[in-house]
Amino acid sequence: MQILVSGSLAYDRIMDFPGKFSDHIMPDKIHVLNVCFMVNGLIEKFGGTAGNIAYSLSLLGEKPVILATSGKDFENYEKRLKKLCLSLKGIRNIADEFTSGAYITTDKADNQITGFNPGAMKYPSHYDFNGLNSLETLAIVAPGNLDDMLEYSSIYKERKIPYIFDPGQSITSFTGDELAVMINGSMILISNDYELEMIRKQTKWDISEILDKTGSIITTMGEDGAVIKRQNNEIKIPASKVSHVADPTGAGDAFRAGLIKGLVAGKDIEDAAL
Repeated sequence: MQILVSGSLAYDRIMDFPGKFSDHIMPDKIHVLNVCFMVNGLIEKFGGTAGNIAYSLSLLGEKPVILATSGKDFENYEKRLKKLCLSLKGIRNIADEFTSGAYITTDKADNQITGFNPGAMKYPSHYDFNGLNSLETLAIVAPGNLDDMLEYSSIYKERKIPYIFDPGQSITSFTGDELAVMINGSMILISNDYELEMIRKQTKWDISEILDKTGSIITTMGEDGAVIKRQNNEIKIPASKVSHVADPTGAGDAFRAGLIKGLVAGKDIEDAAL
């Protein structure tokens, strides 16, 4: 089974500030804010929705094709993907841009200031679907280039390729009508509970109306697990037990990878989501 993962590829550059932002920001001077935080160092991690999902799928023995864009600084990320034996054929390089990057500074109170440069993600990936066997393909449309999300959802419907729609942090970038088009015809709509409320607000659909357009709604609830909704039933999926939580970053993408792995293995949605 061929797995297509569209979304973003990004470097996450994480910095640690040894103090508190609040000690250096004067509320009465917010209108002329000009501050500099000296950090302890920088850690660079490989991220992005497509990168994270593909990475987790590779750990599960799958070789998905990433549909995304990269920039002129992609060399280290490319080496990582090659080490994982993941194909680069779906990644379009934009030579004049940097690969998408998130610059995250965290203080001692766990407050964060983040700057995100979309870079190469501003451009569509233009994947060529010719020759693809629709009956042996499963896709996920994750947050990334907005044109890709719209176009690939349409292509999957035209080619009868089942796809998971995962709008995530891109929800506010679309109109309600655009979200409705992408949800309509999807196999699964997946989001967290806050994002689902945003989707309902923008589409003006209630849950029953959304379920008229998609096969299932999967809502992740953090430490409370997930819920699968269909027109006639609702199933609660318990969270996996862990001895220690080091960092929840990327947990949602890992869940999506596990779900996809179960589906391509022939499991039903309930078993795949466990």
